[in-house]
Formats: sequence, C-alpha cells, structure tokens
Amino acid sequence: MKRLTLLRHAKSDWDDPVARDFDRPLNRRGEKAAMLMGQFAAQRKMQFDLLVASPAARVMQTLETFFAGYGQTLDARWDRRIYLASAPTLFDVVRDLPDSADSALLAGHNPGLEELILDLVPDDGVNPLREDVEVKFPTASIAVLDLPIESWTQARENIATIASFTRPRDLDPALGPETR
Repeated sequence: MKRLTLLRHAKSDWDDPVARDFDRPLNRRGEKAAMLMGQFAAQRKMQFDLLVASPAARVMQTLETFFAGYGQTLDARWDRRIYLASAPTLFDVVRDLPDSADSALLAGHNPGLEELILDLVPDDGVNPLREDVEVKFPTASIAVLDLPIESWTQARENIATIASFTRPRDLDPALGPETR
C-alpha cells in the first residue's frame, strides 16, 4: 500500500506586480492557511517519506509555512514538471517516485491536482469526499489517497481511495471563499 498526500499551494497574491506567474508569492490569508494546515497535519500525525514539489514561489512559500506549523521540515525534491501540470504529467511524476517511499507528499497547483484525484479515485458514487473534490480543490487543501500498489509505477486510474480531504475553511471558517 502506498499513500499519496496532495497539497495545493495556499492563496497567492494577485496584487503583487511580479513579472512572471511562477514568481507570485502568497498573500496573508494564504500564509495563515498554510500554517493552519501544517498544524492540522501535525495533529493528525501525518507522516511523509518524500516531498516532491513544484518550484514555483507560491509552492515554496506554502511549504515553508506549512512545515513551520507542522513542526519539522522535509527536504523537497523540486520537479518543474509539476508547475501547472496536467493530470497525465502528474501521473508521470507519481510513477517516477522511488519505491523506498511508502508515503509521499506532492505539492503543486490546480487544475492538475484536482484532475489527478478525480482520475485516481473511481467515480462510483460511494465516496462523498470524491464529490467534494469534484466541486473544488481549494488553495491549501490536503487530500490523502491510499493506493493498493507495491510500486509507484503501478499507479493508474480508478485504483485509489480518499482517506481524507481537508480544506482550510473546514478548520477555520474565516478562511472560506466568502472572505478575503
């Protein structure tokens, strides 16, 4: 069994006049959400053997703040393929994970992360968490997927189950979509 935890970057600052989207930083609400999600992961005793992440500034900042809340840091394996990747590209990233890692954290962007979840988890009407992801995979959300495989190379569509799906607003309503 392999466990894949997906973390979408926190809310970024569209008002920051950066030249490239890749360099866009987090806003204050994003920093608060990333910290809260790190604290949540620590409380849930989430464990990660490996971190693979997009090198975009907002993902790097999300991880820095997430790990401050988590209470420990994991060295990232930066993978440029994750930046604005589609689900097929993210499948390639997952299949390239080393089998020595039983629990991997992948940090990146939408719509790719949401599409990856929807591709991995069958649409069988049994799991309401899949339906929640289908509505929206908001910024700073964490989805934990269990894959009944021995090797990451075996990752394919419709084999995973969602163990949990947590949005920042689930922990603090002030971080919901109606707030700034």
